[in-house]
Amino acid sequence: MFKKILTVPLSGLYALGVSIRHFLYDKHLLLSHSVSVPTICVGNLALGGTGKTPMTEYLVRLLLENGYKPAVLSRGYKRTSRGYVFANKFATVETIGDEAMQLHQKFRDVPVAVCENRVKGIRFLQQLKDKIDVVILDDAMQHRALRCGLTILLTPYDQLYIDDHLLPWGNLRDLSSRSLKADAVVVTKCPFDMQPIDMRVVDNRLHLPSYQQLHFAGIEYDPIEQEGTPLVLCGIAQPKYLMNHVRKFYPNAELMAYRDHYLYSPKDVDAIIEKAQNFDFVLTTEKDLPRLGTTDLEKRLADQGKPLIALPIRQYFCSSKANFDRQILTYVRENTKVNSK
Repeated sequence: MFKKILTVPLSGLYALGVSIRHFLYDKHLLLSHSVSVPTICVGNLALGGTGKTPMTEYLVRLLLENGYKPAVLSRGYKRTSRGYVFANKFATVETIGDEAMQLHQKFRDVPVAVCENRVKGIRFLQQLKDKIDVVILDDAMQHRALRCGLTILLTPYDQLYIDDHLLPWGNLRDLSSRSLKADAVVVTKCPFDMQPIDMRVVDNRLHLPSYQQLHFAGIEYDPIEQEGTPLVLCGIAQPKYLMNHVRKFYPNAELMAYRDHYLYSPKDVDAIIEKAQNFDFVLTTEKDLPRLGTTDLEKRLADQGKPLIALPIRQYFCSSKANFDRQILTYVRENTKVNSK
């Protein structure tokens, strides 16, 4: 409790720094730039674990299904490279980061790139031989150097941004008032059996302005068709959602958790192999798989006759899916027409 109290003044100092930065952009002392291609920002106000990657994948599928050519741009968190890097056959977790690598492996025909400077990254993507129609920006809500066309704010059902505090007191990395800059707010990680009354309660609590659309979404995993008991291995922000799902099928499953975006070392692999001796297979996430692919874990497990299985994750909408799709497609269609003139 005492430690928590000490974080309050630090949180105040953090708020001051963030407020000054926004003030400089609002007064045009720091410049924001527009680009000539439609841009969709997927962002949040808190630290990781809000479901940005599943949302990005959903948008990619939606746009592809409707005849558009999307590209994805992120900063490439925890990569060892710098500047603009395009995901090609030589891309690795080290050069583009785990989330970008996951997207690249899943959507081979969709351009994926990383760049700290999002404006510069988009301009490089626009120079590709195969022209793109829209750029999806993964985690760019705080990147104010870019004036994004449409912004989607994600907030988890069990930790809405209105119930959180700025770092280090809470998990918010930006002011809650920045939520007003979003065009749509998606409450993510909702329970599968969420009822309309539950949605109304959240709607009333968020009290969004009339120009913002509110949507509710959850995450679902593909069915597990492997016999035995798994060791669940992951380095993600909030593994509880994964474990809640796994234990529906395997009540005796155990979790071996690492930090979000964790890069596994040979020593870690030794520990995992030793732990896995008591289980029939190892279950991990699609986000972890590229990082584990840089180790010999899968080979060593195979030598023991134990598979390493990545569990695919998808986002679904609890309500208003058609409204959400319409909002996205209308924005892209109208701005594609404008930019093609």
